[in-house]
Amino acid sequence: MLIDSHCHLDRIDLLRAGKTLDEVLDAARARGVGGFLTVGIDLESSRQLIELAQGYRDVYVSAGAHPLQESTIPVPDVAQLVALGQSDLVVAIGETGLDNHYSAETADWQIESFINHLIAARELAKPVIVHTRQAQDETLRLLRQYACPQRGGVLHCFTESWEMAQAAIDLNFYISFSGIITFRNAAALREVVRQVPLERLLVETDSPWLAPMPHRGKQNEPQYVVEVARQVAELKGLSVAELAAVTSANFRRLFQLPEAVAS
Repeated sequence: MLIDSHCHLDRIDLLRAGKTLDEVLDAARARGVGGFLTVGIDLESSRQLIELAQGYRDVYVSAGAHPLQESTIPVPDVAQLVALGQSDLVVAIGETGLDNHYSAETADWQIESFINHLIAARELAKPVIVHTRQAQDETLRLLRQYACPQRGGVLHCFTESWEMAQAAIDLNFYISFSGIITFRNAAALREVVRQVPLERLLVETDSPWLAPMPHRGKQNEPQYVVEVARQVAELKGLSVAELAAVTSANFRRLFQLPEAVAS
C-alpha cells in the first residue's frame, strides 16, 4: 500500500478531471494507494479540509498557511493554528516555510508565519510540513531554534541539496519527493534520493501540480504517486511493493497513526 503524503484535494479541478472527488480517490485506491494527507494552504482551506476529511477514513489533514501569500493577508497567529490543530483529523501543522524563489519580497511575512507554525506544532506535539525553496540557511536556522525535536516533520516536495536533507534529518525530519524526480532535468535531485536513508523517505504528488512523467502537462492526481514510487524504487534498488511498505511505515510513524487506521 502506498500513501500520498502530500496532496491538495480541494485544489483539484474536478470539472477538468471529469470526475467527482470520490472517483479521484477511488482511482488512486484501485492502484494501491491507501492513504492521503491533504494539506491546507490558508486558514480557511484548512477548516474546509477538516470538514471534507470527516467523510473519509483514509484522508488526513495538515492545517496551515502556505508561504506564498499576499503580504496584505494577516499572518496566522499561534492561537489560530493551535485551534485548527486540535482536531483529531489534523495530523500535522503546515504547510509553512520559506520561498525566496517566488516571493522573496514577502520574507518578513514568511518568517513570522513560519515561526508561528513551528511554535503551534510544538504546543500541539504534532509534526510540521515544511515548504522550502532557495532558503536553505534560514529554514534550517528556524527549524533548529523553534521546531520540536521529538516530533520533527517533513520537508515536502524536496528539491534542495543532500547537505540540506542531511541537516534536516539530523533534526528529526523526513524528506518527501514528488513527481519532479521523474523529470529529465532532475538528475541531481535523483542523486539526493539515492542518498536519503530509506527510514526517512516519503513519497507524494503535491497534486494538482507537478504531475510526474509520463503525465507531465496534465493535472496531477493522487493516483500518480505510483509513478513517483516507481522512480524512487528504481533508484533504491527495490520493488515498488518494498518501497510502498517502507514509506507507508514511515508515514505512520511520523504522524503517529496505527497501521489499521492507515490501511
